[in-house]
Formats: sequence, structure tokens, C-alpha cells
Amino acid sequence: MKALIHVQHLLGTGHAVRAAALGRALAALGVETTVVSGNRMPPTVDLGGAELIELPAARAADETFSGIVDEAGRPIDAAWRARRRERLLGLFDTIAPDILVTETWPFGRGAFGFEMEPLMQASRLLLPRPLVAASVRDILVRKRDPVKEARMAERARDHCDLVLVHGDPSFIRFEDSFPPAVMIADLIRYTGYIDTGADTPDPPPGDGADEVIVSCGGGAVGVRLLETAIAARHMCTTCDTARWRLLVGTDLDDLVLLGLRDRACEGIVVERARRDFPGLLKRARLSISQCGYNTAVDVLAAGCRALFVPFARGDETEQTQRAEALAARGLCAVLPEAALTPQTLAAAVDRAMALPQSFLPLDRNGAAASASLLVETLQRIRAGVE
Repeated sequence: MKALIHVQHLLGTGHAVRAAALGRALAALGVETTVVSGNRMPPTVDLGGAELIELPAARAADETFSGIVDEAGRPIDAAWRARRRERLLGLFDTIAPDILVTETWPFGRGAFGFEMEPLMQASRLLLPRPLVAASVRDILVRKRDPVKEARMAERARDHCDLVLVHGDPSFIRFEDSFPPAVMIADLIRYTGYIDTGADTPDPPPGDGADEVIVSCGGGAVGVRLLETAIAARHMCTTCDTARWRLLVGTDLDDLVLLGLRDRACEGIVVERARRDFPGLLKRARLSISQCGYNTAVDVLAAGCRALFVPFARGDETEQTQRAEALAARGLCAVLPEAALTPQTLAAAVDRAMALPQSFLPLDRNGAAASASLLVETLQRIRAGVE
């Protein structure tokens, strides 16, 4: 049995982390798994037994997603699209997968229809036809135009056998951020959250103990939070004497890292993002972060107090919706990104420290559950049961 997972991350690293976790889980079941990435895979990602193949890389031109550029920063053009489409379709023909997973598409990544629509056409021509599943996070970015959202659901109906929602409906339901989910309710399977913390190493003794951990995921849109944290530390009444550990994402270059170190005073550690991040959180006094999918899952799994400053530039709504849902349950403090200053961050830290330490009992077995569901569904289809 063979599987192909297509993933395209543009700004953050969350999509790549989830795709890699699913690839690891499928490989652990004995499935020959290939993760095909449309951008450079972050060095902190562990693919386990899955193979990685990278397409010509594409990323967002800026934090507002104003365009798509290639690895050299040039806007992609028709010739680039043709080369990449041919490469992807060639891989599909060579692998001839039994399972095809599209991370996010058709619920996003509309700019990549030039390769995704032909990929779907190729999947229909392959015999036996592969099981096609869309893999999506718990919350989608809302579209201003409901017609566009309806078209996403229609594409899912046309192309997908399953829609794997990597969330827990007891916390938040897919239709809370994507109302047309009711049109494809029969395709949707909640898998639980994908928690990669169990697959990461323990930190060295002492690291993270009673610390304030400030993180920004891959880091592409996190510099302001890190800079503000440095300025806010001495203004807090609850954490001003604690060690603050700032984790600089792999998407930020060395000059940013060095600049943050120059600003940091005694009691502040500035270093690269670490694979043992989940273990640091388990020892921490407080986590300060944005509210992307993977970071939120890591924080919830650790059970530490949390302050979220959700990324909300451009049309981004996902992180704010997730942070507000957690705050409504008393699980965190939230500071809107637009209100971020050293003074407001310090005050928010003190608010977060006043919250009781609590756990949210979420299903976090999403990777293994997704892999089992894909394999079992394919087996039933091939046996003529479905």
C-alpha cells in the first residue's frame, strides 16, 4: 500500500508539521508513504519512515499573502507553474498511490489550482482509483465571500472521499469557521488534534524550569512579539524575576537572532526554536505565543498557563477564533495583536498568571487515528464493502 501526501505551506510551518505527522503515522502502519512538499520542509520536522520529496519551492510574498513567490523571491509565472505541475504529475504517475491526501486543498490554497485540479484528474484515471482525502485543521480562515466558501465544499464533494478534520468537536466544530460544512457532512471525519509532543525529546535538566517561554512557531510573523517580550519583562509583577526563554523560528535569519540577543538583558535567553519545545512547556511557569494550531496543541498538552497573542494581520481570523474559544473556557489570557505594546504585554502576563492551572480534555490522537481511518477505509473500498 502506498500513500502520497501533498502539502504546501506558505508562511507558517503548521501545515508541514501536520503533514509530516500524518506521514509518520502512515509509515508506522507499513504504508509506503511519500510527503510531497511545495516549500522547504522545516529542519525541526521529523518524517519518521516517510520519504520527503520537495517540489520547486513557493511561499507567500509577505504576511498579508499579497502574492506567491519562488525560492528566489520572484513572483511565480506561467512557465514556473508548468514546470511544477509537470513535476507533481510525474511523481504521481511514478508512485501510483493507493491513498492521496491533500493538505488544506480544496479548503484553501486556491492559487495552486493549476496543479491540484490536474492532480485530481490524474487520480480519477488511475486504476485502481486511490482513496482521496482532504486534511484540514480545526479552524479555517473565514472568506468574505460565502460563494467562495460554497465552491470549496463543492470541490470537496467532486474530488474527495473523506475530509479529515484534525480537531475535537467537543471543543470546536468545523462549521463554526466553515458554514458550508453542512453540505459535506457525510464526508467529514473528526480525527482528534494532531499532537506531535510525544515524538519529541526531553529537554536537558533545568531547561524550561519555572521559565517564561516565548515562541512564535516558524517565526515568519513573530519578530514583533519577540521584540516586545524583551521590553516587557521588567514591567511584569509576576514574572519579572523569572528567566524568559525566547525561541526564534527557523524562518527568521541569523541577523534577526543576533539582533534579539543584542537587545536582551540578563535573565533573557534567546535561541533557535527547539524540537524539545513541548517538554519546555511542561516545565514552564508561563507560555507566551501566537495561537497557531501546533503551538496551541502543545500548550494544551503541557497544561501550563498561557498568554496568546494571535496573528491577525490581513484577513487572518483562525488564530483569533481559536484563542477566544480557549479564553471562553478560562484556559488562557488573550492580547489582540493590534494592542501589543510592552505595557499591554506585561499587564496580560500578570492576568495570565492569575488564572488557575487547568487542563482541557481534548482528543489529541489525530495522526494515528487519521492513518488508521485512511487504511481501513481503503481496505473496505477495495473489498467492496463501501
